[in-house]
Amino acid sequence: MHYLSRARTVIYQCAPGSFEGHSRLEAVLLKILLDEMYTGLKENFEIMGWEVVTVHEAELQGAKDREIVEYAAKHDLLLVTRDQKTAELAEYKGVKYVRISNMMIAKIGDAEIRERYPDIKPK
Repeated sequence: MHYLSRARTVIYQCAPGSFEGHSRLEAVLLKILLDEMYTGLKENFEIMGWEVVTVHEAELQGAKDREIVEYAAKHDLLLVTRDQKTAELAEYKGVKYVRISNMMIAKIGDAEIRERYPDIKPK
């Protein structure tokens, strides 16, 4: 699949033993799999240099969480999801993932509002 042809190089500064098989500052090539709720972010991630495949492109729209996690594992993709169940399954299966929750988005929005408009306070 051409979606998986290249990847962004990321340098991880991690403790020994993290990312098994990789040294402390070795480059780890990662590609992102966006779960259904985040397919609209594909272009944003690509602008930031990431190679991205969406569940729609992988023909996984409407798929069970297990199928999405298995696809990420098979293709060595970092899964980006909002779903706690999917994130927990990825954790259990040893699949790299990031869970971006609604609260995380709200905190980012709150910080932006407070920075841009310091005189405005919530009720």
